[in-house]
Amino acid sequence: MGLESKLSALIERLYEIEAVKFGDFKLKSGIQSPVYFDLRVIISYPDLMSEVSEFLYQAAAEGGAQYQSSCGVPYTALPLATCIATAHNIPMLIRRKEAKDYGTKKMIEGKFKEGETCLIVEDVVTSGSSVAETVELLRPAGIVVRDAVVLLNREQGGTAKLKAMGVKLHSVCTLSKVLEILEKSGKLDADMVKRVKQFIKDNQFTVPPAVPSKPADIASLSYGERAKLCKNPVARRVFEVMEMKRSNLALSVDVTSADQLLKLADSTGPYICVLKTHIDILEDFTMAFVEKLKALAQKHNFVIFEDRKFADIGNTVKEQYGKGIYRIAEWADIINAHAIPGPGIITGLKQVVKGKDRGCLMIAEMSSAGNLAKDGYTEACVKMSEENNDFVIGFICQQKLSQDPCMIHMTPGVKLEEGGDQLGQQYLTPSSVIAKKGTDVIIVGRGITQAPDPVEAAKLYRDAGYQAYQTVIGH
Repeated sequence: MGLESKLSALIERLYEIEAVKFGDFKLKSGIQSPVYFDLRVIISYPDLMSEVSEFLYQAAAEGGAQYQSSCGVPYTALPLATCIATAHNIPMLIRRKEAKDYGTKKMIEGKFKEGETCLIVEDVVTSGSSVAETVELLRPAGIVVRDAVVLLNREQGGTAKLKAMGVKLHSVCTLSKVLEILEKSGKLDADMVKRVKQFIKDNQFTVPPAVPSKPADIASLSYGERAKLCKNPVARRVFEVMEMKRSNLALSVDVTSADQLLKLADSTGPYICVLKTHIDILEDFTMAFVEKLKALAQKHNFVIFEDRKFADIGNTVKEQYGKGIYRIAEWADIINAHAIPGPGIITGLKQVVKGKDRGCLMIAEMSSAGNLAKDGYTEACVKMSEENNDFVIGFICQQKLSQDPCMIHMTPGVKLEEGGDQLGQQYLTPSSVIAKKGTDVIIVGRGITQAPDPVEAAKLYRDAGYQAYQTVIGH
């Protein structure tokens, strides 16, 4: 049997066991799709799993991939990578979805050396985000990633996204080829084929135009260089402040007294790039306080970020942002929002600040244990943000999520030592956040505000964060 016939037989069998389905399905991104791939089912068919793995191995070989180890994207691709490893005696690495909170707390399991080249193995690629997340976890550990292999390429932009990261995607089969095989065998009618092709055309994930060709180029850009690329004036200002003050420290001042907040802002202001507030917990809020805070921001050259976490429909957030007793849009340079309501929340917030220099951070990930801001939610949030990068300037996150150098990644839950509190907050160090996870700004609260000497604590965090950044850009 020739290769074409073997591929046709494989696709037909995947269809028969319902690993490939057609109808009306809601994807993890929230999009309704006429086609769904559920390749997890193949673990119940050992012979098929072995066959799929061999197809993946051959596709990578024919594409010229050179590697010393492989790593399957969790979870569906893990058994496929395992089959490749055992059949061809290739060392395997495992990427965890989240770090253990005990033992070594490693995100990468397995034995590897710095400079080792690794092949990423995946079952299905749509936007390429899952492969990208794996690449961005392996590279900071010194592992070289140039190639990824996938069984089914949905042809919705994943190839281009990975190419922009310096990763070549090798595919066993494209969605178009699946349609061709199943229509030819009489398993799909012409109407369904036409519907799926239109879906592919209408649901493309695009790479932001400002992205350099390789992630190494992005990682080596200084804050000042990134500032020059930014069209949003707030994003540009944040990078300029970070460069000028040699600080990537955001102070979270969660206090209930306006006077205490102003004193902390004044004393720590020289050492921070951003001051983050929760204005609604102040027990003595006035607009006179706002004027004093704005004066301090100008005096010490920091950006004001109101951590409002908007999460309602567009029309409601317009009122919450622009009106009420806080009138946030009048004084906060940056606000943030959840992606739960969909893109309408961004549209609503944007309408409030026409003509003003303002920016929004989308909450793509959170630092609390057991939170639900992950996987499909995070992927959809990133896509939504990149499509609105005139107003959205970055993310609240736990790791770098976008290759757009104008997107600012701010990470909360940072302390000088890893750990957690009794309410589920998980702490990471400045070095792990900036140097290993690739984010830009460390957000520190109680580590400074509850320190015996908040000013000295702010200096320590500023120095730790900036030193980590300098290792990233090679200084």
